[in-house]
Amino acid sequence: MVIHESHSEDDTYRIARDFAASLDDGVPATVLLYGELGAGKTAFVRGLVEGAGGSPDDVSSPTFVLAQEYAGRRTVHHVDLYRLSTAETVAFEPHLLELAAGDVIVAVEWADRLAVAPAGAIQVRIDDGGGDDRTVRINTTGC
Repeated sequence: MVIHESHSEDDTYRIARDFAASLDDGVPATVLLYGELGAGKTAFVRGLVEGAGGSPDDVSSPTFVLAQEYAGRRTVHHVDLYRLSTAETVAFEPHLLELAAGDVIVAVEWADRLAVAPAGAIQVRIDDGGGDDRTVRINTTGC
């Protein structure tokens, strides 16, 4: 596990950008994001998108549309489970496997709502440290 201290949304963004750039091309990556409302999950996804060669300006929280797709050197699928019921989340879980085919990064906000985490997924926990401070824990050992 790698632990980063973030003191701003820009720091969280840079941590994610550098992390995405370190991921192996050609190998799909599922990134499960955990954190309270306002913790910086969407800022982390903006960094992932830039690190994957896309435009971070295109990223918005997909809460009302469930999923967004961002093109770049690698495609990033951005999924937000916040508004789904337990039954809806369980019904959606097989689609995560479909999204994770090819040279893609699948970023899942509110991953704690999944009944079962996808095998090999990367876990990112963003904890509020007070004010703008956050602790970003990246566990790449998979679920």
